[in-house]
Amino acid sequence: MGEIANETLMEAALRVLNTADPFEKARLGDEVAEKWLKGDIAIPYHASPDTPVPDRPARLANVKLVSPSEMPKLGKAGSLQSRRAIVHSLVHTESWAIDLSWDIIARFGKQESMPRDFFTDFVKVAQDEGRHFTLLAARLEELGSSYGALPAHDGLWDSAIATSKDLLARLAIEHCVHEARGLDVLPTTISRFRNGGDEKTADLLEKVVYPEEITHCAAGVKWFKYIYLRSKNPALDSDFEVSDESEAEVIQKFHETVRAFFRGPLKPPFNEAARKTAGFGPQWYEPLAVKAFSTE
Repeated sequence: MGEIANETLMEAALRVLNTADPFEKARLGDEVAEKWLKGDIAIPYHASPDTPVPDRPARLANVKLVSPSEMPKLGKAGSLQSRRAIVHSLVHTESWAIDLSWDIIARFGKQESMPRDFFTDFVKVAQDEGRHFTLLAARLEELGSSYGALPAHDGLWDSAIATSKDLLARLAIEHCVHEARGLDVLPTTISRFRNGGDEKTADLLEKVVYPEEITHCAAGVKWFKYIYLRSKNPALDSDFEVSDESEAEVIQKFHETVRAFFRGPLKPPFNEAARKTAGFGPQWYEPLAVKAFSTE
């Protein structure tokens, strides 16, 4: 696709969201990310009215969608069939992660008057997710399958729709619940691939996907803190520090947000080391592993 003169990041994000083919979506996302990071796209958005962000990004119809309860069991990577199923599930997740990253930029960046660092952080997340998709889809082909060969579910986008009017909720649910859950289960997934003799997939997950997913959770935690604290101090700079007292307030708000937008308790065991690296300790999530009882 040719150069678009004076395109803003928001306009470019919409181009990505409106691209149906996931391989082209990933390629275009990488191109846009490089332009933003190099300064070739310099303006996040125009002050003029914007093109609406689609409720659902463009997607090809070649992936059979079923409800999460109807998904076949993935297995434990002991067989080729199971390894294909797990990688296919990961490829599907990454395809949605690309859209989620560009959606948060297009939907909330201007609306919430976010600082430039917000755009840069999520451009980097989007670029990572596109790379993960492309690498995992290629690995799936090497395993003798392809994206669309198996059914999948769209639970991640259901959460995106539920949080489409609330940036705090979007950050909490997508990045601090769903992506953090990925950190909890990935080490076991990696071990299963190694035990099944698939070192190549294990290495891809361990050396590329896993460390980068930690930084994506970190972005969610960072900007959740920022949005909440800015509501108390509108002049807050993006290079902010959090006092212990403020941290306690942020965590309380996080608990309220997750309980309002996520059904049921969080599922342990938790990957405490990875979550700590991402910037949130047990006080953030352990209380949410217990069912909340109404006092009404």
